[in-house]
Order: sequence, then C-alpha cells, then structure tokens
Amino acid sequence: QVQLVESGGGSVQSGGSLRLSCAASGYRPSDSCMGWFRQAAGQEREGVAYINSATTTSYADSVKGRFTISQDNAGNTLYLQMNSLRPEDTAMYYCAAAPRSGGCWYGPSMLRQESNYDYWGQGTQVTVSS
Repeated sequence: QVQLVESGGGSVQSGGSLRLSCAASGYRPSDSCMGWFRQAAGQEREGVAYINSATTTSYADSVKGRFTISQDNAGNTLYLQMNSLRPEDTAMYYCAAAPRSGGCWYGPSMLRQESNYDYWGQGTQVTVSS
C-alpha cells in the first residue's frame, strides 16, 4: 500500500527557512514522479516543485530560486527546502507521487498537472508571519 507522510511544517517569520519531508513507502521511488503542492485558505491547490525519475526538477515561478526539491539516495524521502519564506507562502503543503512502470519521465508541463498524481499525503501546515 502506497503511503506518503509529510512532516516539517511550522511557523516562521518572513525571511526564514523550513525543510519539509515526505516519507514514501509502498512503491519504488525511482519509478515515480514526485511533487510538492500547496493550498492556501480559500484558494485552489497549486504546484510548487517537481522531480521525475531522471531527477530532473522544475519549479513554479513563484518559488524559483527560493525552494529546492530533492530526494535522499534511496529515494524513500522527498524534501522541500524552503528559504527566504514570504507570508504568501503560507499554506498546507502536500507531497504527491505518480509511480509508473519503468519510470516516470514527465516533463514540466505534465508534472504540473495534479491529475497525473495518483497518491497524496495528508499535508503539513506552513505559516509565515511578516
């Protein structure tokens, strides 16, 4: 059974940093595309950062240069390093997985689409105060 469990959220001041983690189990991480999405109160969920089986990464324009997505060597844990946080980064952050037989080789346009992800975590809250 596929399971994704996020952690690392919290409250920080503007300009601060947080690192989110997503522990993945139940599938081969090397065969999966992974993504971080977020949803602010009263808003639609939006994509933040993505990585495919080739470890190619892509980012939303709003976080480019501030956030970094990565995986541990075994691929069992997905990370999102968030620096220079802003109040507008306040949201519930979710990790998502798209396992595909033989690997997931989506490019940025496919990685951005929520419908391409099959499994989702429960989320971790990030609050940034000014």
